[in-house]
Amino acid sequence: MRVDYAGGMRTKDGRLCGVLPPLRTEGRWIVDGAGRVVLLRGINLGGDSKVPARPDGRTHVREGFYDRRDVSFVGRPLPLEEAEDHLERIRAYGCSLLRLVITWEAVEHAGPGVYDREFLDYLKALVEIAGERGLLVWVDPHQDVWSRWTGGDGAPAWTLEAVGMDPRRMHASGAAFLHQEAGEAFPYMAWPTNYSRYGAATMFTLFFGGRVFAPHCRVEGRNVQEWLQDRYLGMLREVARSLRGLRNVVGVGTMNEPHPGFIGVRDLRGLENHMLALGPVPTGFEAMALASGFPTRVGVYRPGLGGERRVGEAVLNPEGVSVFREGRECPWLVEGVWAVEGGRPVLRMPDYFARVGGRPVSFEEDFLAPFVARVAEAVRAVLPEVLVMAEGVPNGRPPRFKGGAPDRLVHAFHWYDGLTLFTRRFVPWFTMEEGGIRPVLGRGAVRASFRRQLERRVEETFRAMGEVPCVVGEFGVPFGPGRKGGGGQYRRQEEALSMYYDAMDELLLGCTLWNYSASNTHAHADGWNLEDLSVWSRDDAPEGRGWRGFVRPYLLAVAGVPLRERFARGVFTCAFRADPSVRAPTVIRLPRLGFGGAWRVEVSGEGVRCEEVPEEGVLLVWCERKGEVRVRAAAV
Repeated sequence: MRVDYAGGMRTKDGRLCGVLPPLRTEGRWIVDGAGRVVLLRGINLGGDSKVPARPDGRTHVREGFYDRRDVSFVGRPLPLEEAEDHLERIRAYGCSLLRLVITWEAVEHAGPGVYDREFLDYLKALVEIAGERGLLVWVDPHQDVWSRWTGGDGAPAWTLEAVGMDPRRMHASGAAFLHQEAGEAFPYMAWPTNYSRYGAATMFTLFFGGRVFAPHCRVEGRNVQEWLQDRYLGMLREVARSLRGLRNVVGVGTMNEPHPGFIGVRDLRGLENHMLALGPVPTGFEAMALASGFPTRVGVYRPGLGGERRVGEAVLNPEGVSVFREGRECPWLVEGVWAVEGGRPVLRMPDYFARVGGRPVSFEEDFLAPFVARVAEAVRAVLPEVLVMAEGVPNGRPPRFKGGAPDRLVHAFHWYDGLTLFTRRFVPWFTMEEGGIRPVLGRGAVRASFRRQLERRVEETFRAMGEVPCVVGEFGVPFGPGRKGGGGQYRRQEEALSMYYDAMDELLLGCTLWNYSASNTHAHADGWNLEDLSVWSRDDAPEGRGWRGFVRPYLLAVAGVPLRERFARGVFTCAFRADPSVRAPTVIRLPRLGFGGAWRVEVSGEGVRCEEVPEEGVLLVWCERKGEVRVRAAAV
């Protein structure tokens, strides 16, 4: 890509990107190399990157699931021979940014320090193709509930083996609940219950807090926390080296949706630190007993409008299978958290994970923030100019830094309309506030609720991290139940997405929609744990699905300070305070898809001139004087 100070970067064939890297932060704003405030809008590519392409890693497929080291993620998120078609479509949506999903397993599945060079070469080639289409890239090291063998995706199987667990015994022992094993009996949205099960809860605890809570757990002579984190950082450095020199790489994530595991649990006899209680869900102590081969009766839960409710009991691990290999045992048994007395498990220290250094533990301050700082240091040793995209616990608090946040840090929090996500049905006049406690009635009230929820996240960020930029790294809507016929009509999803984007506009938030899965089909959706949030499917129209809800104009790069933006009934309005000392123009995205490529533009303000570039889908605005500039663009 080459530099064009008139509008940002241009590709070799002259197409405009609209943003000039590198990016930096100034207070709450992201600023580009030309000094403009940047409001990045884009998409996650993609949901199917969580699983390998070879063997078929989609979670409904059991065959090959336990071939842990001989796998390949080449072709995830999309085969190179299809890349131009998919990326052109994404560009036509008006996207300026890809949150590019990769996993630790994709890079280092064969063993510690054994990196998949074929995948890294593929990744570089894909990022180069994206750059040639004017798309910026933020690399997302993705995980959900630690790994594929603990019910999600992310870490290689050898991380489990290093602490004595056998991935083949996870499901039978109750240490995880797997789609691959449960088959058609696997309920929708059951995967988050794995945060409460032993495999994921223990691995997160060891990864973030092994030095404090498992001092006797060692791998290759080192404490397990140091060993795991060093391996993870080594993987990130290897990814960074493979992408060095590509100007469109503007950000690297720390870890998708980190979780505290057992850290902070006040009483292991209760249900704490859980994401969702659905079906049989063990407490912390019950999870420990199950994993060590003790059949255990646990509570059965049903979520509802008033919250989760215990509706019965069930016995898990009736065969008494231990998740541990011969000669290995539970690290929490070793540390004396629980014991075996008279052949039965007995809890000794129910509050073991609740305190550190004699005071109540803060996962966000004591463990997450130091990890984020380590990631920033490791990545910047290779890519010194990238933004670090940090995340906190989903629906939890952001990382809190004792000595101030690292430079060029962005809080990339996630937000979902929980009721719609879990019911797979959007009701525009009814929702529940986060936490599922307070009902909200009426379209206007629902809109206000979405804005309020997002605004609350921004305010929490400023309190914990200082005034750093916020980007909504994930949000989206399920598509499955909205299908009508082969063409796919998704009016409810379009309405939901439009309302979500309205809230983002009101708060001037950048965002990346979840997600674009190039392998999505109606039969198997995104290929991961029954989720179906992809805006494109092989079984729908070539433009995708729900696109009328998210293809819309927006302020991309502002030579000054953004003040407001709004899109309604085909009319986009915005305002900004111009700064004539910034030589580059303000760039407004005016997508062609769905709008016929024609816009009637009105601009007010002194010393203002503009140029529409319809083939690029942008409006360029130059300002010679300070003052408020207002733009109105109506689709013709």
